[in-house]
Amino acid sequence: MPANQSYHFNVMRRAIELIDEGGSGMTLDRLAGEMGMSAAHFQRLFSGWVGVSPKRYQQYLTLGHAKSLLSARHTMLEAADGAGLSGTGRLHDLFLRWEAMSPGDFARKGAGLTVYWGWFDSPFGPALVMGTDKGICGIGFAAEAGEEATMTDLRSRWPQADFVQDEDRLRPWALEAFCAERTNPTPLYLIGAPFQIKVWEALLAIPSGHVTTYSEIAQAIGHPKAVRAVGTAVGRNPISLLIPCHRALRKSGGLGGYHWGLPVKRGILAWESARAEAG
Repeated sequence: MPANQSYHFNVMRRAIELIDEGGSGMTLDRLAGEMGMSAAHFQRLFSGWVGVSPKRYQQYLTLGHAKSLLSARHTMLEAADGAGLSGTGRLHDLFLRWEAMSPGDFARKGAGLTVYWGWFDSPFGPALVMGTDKGICGIGFAAEAGEEATMTDLRSRWPQADFVQDEDRLRPWALEAFCAERTNPTPLYLIGAPFQIKVWEALLAIPSGHVTTYSEIAQAIGHPKAVRAVGTAVGRNPISLLIPCHRALRKSGGLGGYHWGLPVKRGILAWESARAEAG
């Protein structure tokens, strides 16, 4: 990505950390001072990145934001279920196309599969992107776990695969994945057990700026009593952000868990809500 884009992402990551730590007491002047900028310059930079002011973004970062989304019935799986979960083609506001590995291939734990990997900047910290010839098969965020743990985590999903570092091969897909306005299809290659893939397909039906619950996902895939199993499958989603497991919440409105850390989940939900409002 362009150098200035990377710079903006790095600045915003630090700003989000400060907002998260300081809460409502983190005024614009104080925040800008911590960043070594004037208030006017920082506000322009921040608003250009997320689409709303730092003060408005602070409201999205509060723990009550997830509950407000649910209380406003921003859930979408009922409508998606009625239309049928499609599988391929354009999915709501995302330009994605995907296919799934066969159960037999999955059982071989990646044997005979070449997985390319590379590190990229993202709005939510360093991101490890993995992909096959067919599309992205993994995205992990290292802001909380660290790069070594993130690499170990994703490699363990397909222990028999051959892993090859190749940023150039993955860069076009990574740029699309982390672009706020996607213009080209981003191919995904889902590597999981059949039940997991059904859950991930349901997640793909949730538009940006909306959320759902684990129980609604269970209903949508035809297993209403499998809420716990759904939660496990959501947590095992290997393609963060593009398969939006961050949009799955507890029925109470609690954030639940997030494989790459709750601060990252809160940041993504706030960023998406801000972008939806700005749009």
